[in-house]
Amino acid sequence: MKALVSFFFLSTVLLCIHLWCPVTASSMKNETDRLALVALKDGITHDPLGMLSSWNDSLHFCWWSGVYCTPRHVHRVTQLNLFSYGLVGPLSPHIGNLTFLRTIVLQNNIFHGKVPSEIGGLFRLRVLVLSNNSFEGMIHTNLTNCFELRELNPIDNKLEDKIIEELGSLSKLTALGLSSNNLTGKNPTSLGNLSSVTRLSTAFNTLEGSIP
Repeated sequence: MKALVSFFFLSTVLLCIHLWCPVTASSMKNETDRLALVALKDGITHDPLGMLSSWNDSLHFCWWSGVYCTPRHVHRVTQLNLFSYGLVGPLSPHIGNLTFLRTIVLQNNIFHGKVPSEIGGLFRLRVLVLSNNSFEGMIHTNLTNCFELRELNPIDNKLEDKIIEELGSLSKLTALGLSSNNLTGKNPTSLGNLSSVTRLSTAFNTLEGSIP
């Protein structure tokens, strides 16, 4: 009987985690994250698969497609996963208002324009995957304020200019992917400070020198 109870308890916990648990009345009062998500949606010029059709007032935003909240902070967005949604448009700077974000995955879309510098204010952020888009401009130094970053992956975009020295301050990075962009200049010596990195890719740019 004890084993059966434990099984159902574990199943309930797993179900709660999967569904990101029920929405409480207090969580409905929080507007910061909802408004940030609405601004993000408003910036999208084309949603060919209708993946953001659930982003409306008929559902609490924690139940919107690609949006995840945690049981502890049910009214705060901790993950934004829009992998292969086919979305077209700029990435709204209001993403910086999602201050509980730990994971951003925007891989395989057609986001364009600059990567918003406001992402640099997401001090809880651990994973930032922007690969296979059309982001332009340089890697903003504000990004190095995300001291908890473990993975930074803007592979296959149109980023340009040099690799900033400040990337070497992200001491918790384990994966850094910068390949297939338009980066130029020398590989900064500060990359040698990233002692925890086990995956590093800078190929298919116009970079000089060896990786420290």
